[in-house]
Amino acid sequence: MPMPRFGGRYKVTPEDFAVDEVPAYLPSGTGDHVWLWVEKRGLSTMDLLHDLAAGLDRDERSFGIAGLKDAQAVSRQWVSIEHADPAACSALRGERFRVLEVARHGNKLRMGHLRGNRFTITLRGTAPGDLDKALGNLADLQRHGVPNWFGEQRFGKRGANLQKGIDVLRGNARAMAARMPRRVFGLVLSAVQSEVFNRVVNARVEALGTLRAGDLAFRHDNGSVFAVDDPVRDQPRAETMAISPSGPMPGPDMLQPRGDVLALEAEALAAIDVPPDAFARLPFGLCRGERRPLRVPLQDGKAEQVDERSLRLAFTLGKGAYATSVLRQLLVDTIWFGPGDDARDSGAQGVGES
Repeated sequence: MPMPRFGGRYKVTPEDFAVDEVPAYLPSGTGDHVWLWVEKRGLSTMDLLHDLAAGLDRDERSFGIAGLKDAQAVSRQWVSIEHADPAACSALRGERFRVLEVARHGNKLRMGHLRGNRFTITLRGTAPGDLDKALGNLADLQRHGVPNWFGEQRFGKRGANLQKGIDVLRGNARAMAARMPRRVFGLVLSAVQSEVFNRVVNARVEALGTLRAGDLAFRHDNGSVFAVDDPVRDQPRAETMAISPSGPMPGPDMLQPRGDVLALEAEALAAIDVPPDAFARLPFGLCRGERRPLRVPLQDGKAEQVDERSLRLAFTLGKGAYATSVLRQLLVDTIWFGPGDDARDSGAQGVGES
């Protein structure tokens, strides 16, 4: 059984929430692309690219990144730019960022080209005895996985992205696309996909590691999915976190489960009054759909006492997973007291924490 939850605040300062990108690979040392290992503080990834572009007199769209990181944090991530002067890149400085390392590579960095993120989070306002609760809960999450909820930053401030996305899917999507920047258009639609997925997680949260007949199981080693015909046969692999049930990111290309699992996912979409074929009518080939695991592995979970009223947590999650999903399993209330994250720094791949 998991340990009781406890009280605490996070993101009181940016230093309380540190994120280190775990790259899929490191730069080779040769090639036309310059990679920058950048630390930023209280700055969204998109605003970081704007500052880097200004410093190099380049278009910010020419930069490559593997994921978006929280604005209200101290985070370190790789950024790439083609045909740039490494010395000029090393010399870049800003009030809220600094370049820690520069290296060459043969390819541009692409979204999703990362293994995950290592989080170091300081919790303020904890009480005596909370360290044991934190350690117990982290151990339980390492055994059983973390509910793979999308975090609040996925939905925009006060859920504005979600409502806009629902309005698009209920109305004339092409007309609305003409009035909205392409990236923002994709952002609000991804919020709807995330809402449907979160509803399915909520419906199965008491048994996220239990396979059902008709499930599409997600392989954590390579991201592939397969149909579950015999849950009893496949369940031992789920017990070891090799596989997990998957949930819907709706779209015309998404593989469909069967039976009761399909009915549950259809109910989640109907609950927000979005027509089943709405995603198939979108322009630009957006939101084609995919499967996402209902839970994710947590690795290297640790906790230590900082002082009488503070704890420090550390853990690693795979790409697309949110640290707030871990905190929801540890804290009585997952609230924080920093300013709102920039809506520009939410969106694809678990953004904020992809």
